[in-house]
Amino acid sequence: MSLAKFVKEKRNAVKLTQLELAQKSGVGLRFLRDLEQGKKTLRMDKVNQVLSMFGHQLGPIPETRIENEQ
Repeated sequence: MSLAKFVKEKRNAVKLTQLELAQKSGVGLRFLRDLEQGKKTLRMDKVNQVLSMFGHQLGPIPETRIENEQ
């Protein structure tokens, strides 16, 4: 599951709007929108601020490659 999908599903499960989650986690609305849209370059500290609302944090995972991906 992608980080973007994870955050969006968790946010919806607790019935928060993007604005509410941004305010509660201390990040800007634009940052949260970028996160949920899968932006490739985001500050890890801010991502962790959002993830901490759901009891999670960033960490290393094994890399998986999709066939035909370059």
